[in-house]
Amino acid sequence: MSDTFATTRLEALHRFETGSGFLAALDQSGGSTPAALSRYGITASEYAGEEEMADLIHAARTRVIASPAFTSDRILGAILFAGTVDRRIEGRGVVDYLWDVKGILPFLKIDVGLDEERDGVQPMREIPDLDALLAWAAERRIFGTKERSFIRAADPAGIELVVTQQLRIAEHVLAAGLLPILEPEIDISAPDKAEAEEQLLAQLIRGLDALPGDGKVAVKVTIPTVDGFYTGLMAHPRVARVVALSGGYPRAEANARLARNPGLIASFSRALLDGLAAQQVEEEFDRTLDSSIASIHRASVA
Repeated sequence: MSDTFATTRLEALHRFETGSGFLAALDQSGGSTPAALSRYGITASEYAGEEEMADLIHAARTRVIASPAFTSDRILGAILFAGTVDRRIEGRGVVDYLWDVKGILPFLKIDVGLDEERDGVQPMREIPDLDALLAWAAERRIFGTKERSFIRAADPAGIELVVTQQLRIAEHVLAAGLLPILEPEIDISAPDKAEAEEQLLAQLIRGLDALPGDGKVAVKVTIPTVDGFYTGLMAHPRVARVVALSGGYPRAEANARLARNPGLIASFSRALLDGLAAQQVEEEFDRTLDSSIASIHRASVA
């Protein structure tokens, strides 16, 4: 990593911590890609095999990122799938395009899916060659990473397992010079969601207090049941930012819930892209995306 990039990263961390905006989660991959394409108006009958599917989802992401609606005054960062990183937009690598053309911070989804459920949670599968992956990401100017676990119930043993795993991976990410986004998602339909949030917060604070070094992390959470619940987590000295996933809520509801939590910013995927279609002409596509981005930005800065 060059000195120039290191300096840029210090400036970028300050922007990430203090900037007005939200994260665009553009990291659909593997099993989630056919559903994402279907919502975009492309059916499975229109492509054959993984390569064609990957080309189509990249074309959709390119339309979003290259759109004049997709700007750094409202979007702080974009979360990418590994298969996107070495592709190109308008003749530039995607990561360089985000940094140099858009002024938007690139993040990489590094988890490889969820393990089997136990103790009410699904931890991440072990990430093969994690340190090599992180070195590869740093060489390509990735700013940070995102890694997702899933919590289905308020089980203390399961939630401790998830948080311990998240922080163990975060240590590797920090050692590589990147910013980790921990994502211990809680199921919005869990009957004991509020109790799970209480357990998760306690485990996060305990783990962050014991985290070696002085590097900062971000935390991506489900929008909480109790408004303002994560305010204390935002103030933790090891936390750069707390961001929220939409979790399956429709965009209007996700925005309304988000706006009731000052300091919490969006990291939306489906709620960001809903309404976009391959069949739209550019003017309609850009207008639809602009409306979506504007509504999410308003909720994020409320």
